[in-house]
Amino acid sequence: MSNTQGLNPTWDLDSIFPGGSQSAAFQTFLEDLQTRIGELDAAAAGLTAAASQSDWVKFWISAQDVEARLHQAAAYVECLTAQDMKDEGAKLLEGRVTQLGAAYDAVITRVDGILLDIPDAEWKALVASEKLRPVAFTLEEKRRLAADKMDTEKEVLVSDLGVDGYRAWGDLYYAIVSRMTLPFEEDGEVKQLSMGQASNKMLTPDRAVREKIFREWENVWGAHADLFAHTLNHLSGYRLSVYRHRGWTSVLKEPLSYNRMSQATLEAMWGVIERNLAPFVDYLNRKAKLLGIDKLSWHDVSAPLPGPDRIYTYEQAHAFIVEQFGKFSPRMAEFADMCFKNRWIEAEDRPGKRPGAFCTGFPVSKQSRVFATFSGTADNVNTLAHEIGHAFHSSVLRELPLYAQHYAMNVAETASTFAETIVMDASVKGAATDEERIALLDQKVEQSIAMFMNIRARFLFETRFYAKRQQGLLSVEEINTLMEEAQREAYGGALAEYHPHFWASKLHFYITDVPFYNFPYTFGYMFSTGIYARALEEGAGFADRYVALLQDTGRMSTEDLAQKHLGVDLTKPDFWQQAMDVAIADVLAFLQLTA
Repeated sequence: MSNTQGLNPTWDLDSIFPGGSQSAAFQTFLEDLQTRIGELDAAAAGLTAAASQSDWVKFWISAQDVEARLHQAAAYVECLTAQDMKDEGAKLLEGRVTQLGAAYDAVITRVDGILLDIPDAEWKALVASEKLRPVAFTLEEKRRLAADKMDTEKEVLVSDLGVDGYRAWGDLYYAIVSRMTLPFEEDGEVKQLSMGQASNKMLTPDRAVREKIFREWENVWGAHADLFAHTLNHLSGYRLSVYRHRGWTSVLKEPLSYNRMSQATLEAMWGVIERNLAPFVDYLNRKAKLLGIDKLSWHDVSAPLPGPDRIYTYEQAHAFIVEQFGKFSPRMAEFADMCFKNRWIEAEDRPGKRPGAFCTGFPVSKQSRVFATFSGTADNVNTLAHEIGHAFHSSVLRELPLYAQHYAMNVAETASTFAETIVMDASVKGAATDEERIALLDQKVEQSIAMFMNIRARFLFETRFYAKRQQGLLSVEEINTLMEEAQREAYGGALAEYHPHFWASKLHFYITDVPFYNFPYTFGYMFSTGIYARALEEGAGFADRYVALLQDTGRMSTEDLAQKHLGVDLTKPDFWQQAMDVAIADVLAFLQLTA
């Protein structure tokens, strides 16, 4: 293993733009971006269905350049706001980037409206031209989506109003959370934990501490629940209004389109999960027995089992991830090593950081950044592997045109979950004792619980919330009830206590880019499990095929991707059941070892 001493757990943003939220270089970049958007707008004004092929080619090449710069700006601001939620300068920059994004969207929306007027023969010739052929899939998608929307001027108005309406509600959520702290007494001193730190504390093996934090966690989110209910009601109301004017009858139309997958695929996946719930309920019951309680509560589900409590240093996490990646692909191992050593990762455990973890890309710089809060748990190690998987996915696409890099969330989660599975599975296989193997299997099965039960609860909740929201605003009590009912159903009634304010504490419900920020995770988990099974079957040669699959994620539908690279039909239950069988095998191994 390479020398890992002295790794810095904070990321390097200065190599992107020096100076943080006061960066003069970033201000110059934004001014240049504004100029480029204006130039693109002027070019768009001269476009008609009869414009020359060269004019169209020039426009789409320029549009991709502007969009890459917009992504660069948005990623930088996201990093600034995540590392310090009280950075007021970053919040102002976020507003400016949002406005620039809306201006760009307005240009593209107007142009998308023209695509429908281009005669089919001329359109086919255009997307088949040498410079646009690599992004033909995205352009065809744009034309198809334009047919599903309102007329151009109305769509531009929706985009403009969304800045201080729709997106402002999402910003409000983060503003509220940034002010929230959870009081926690430790060593005779009451500390004010950020919500991210408090979430990590709930992974402690001490049940009394878990229970205490969970009580306070519910209280803190509950104290702000009226504000979050207003936010969620208006976010969803805005979406429903737009859908109604577009003539869309299903709230799933947008997320399915965004994920380039069909309703049949979604139903096939959920159907397999629902039919295979029993083994996972057995696991939860067994875990309760091992923890010495009758039934698990919400805060027990991810709790470590009794036994040696392994804590990783940041250096050990680095070495472990690189080693496990190397068993599948030297290329992945080298990439992960570079992420740690070049400080592409923000992992320091400190107050003021945003909860959760993410990976974001800087297409102009051809780099990524990973955000997490690392406190040394095995789960933290898995999270780092997960987010580095996202970064690796982006890295294999970097030489493609920007539009060919636009992969959907469901296949994005495939790459990240695949990376996480490599680390977790290798750990189980390399366990020195049954006790260690049980602990590692527990962590692995927890992933299945999260995807098949926790995420399913979110999906059930959001589906039912939207159905009721069409009739009017929902109260905090009504939303709590919907949340708890969804959790009871998804967990098969296996828990003694649920988390009624989960809808408030989970930021995914407040992301304005797309609703239903849930089922793509489950898709990615099951799809990656199926891919991983294929990798084990085919051996070392599969690493190159895996990269080839990732490189196609931005230029075909999910179903076509699976058919081309795996030879499977995702609208049928067969593939999903095969992936489920792999997950169930871990449950059966756990039950056998703990009998």
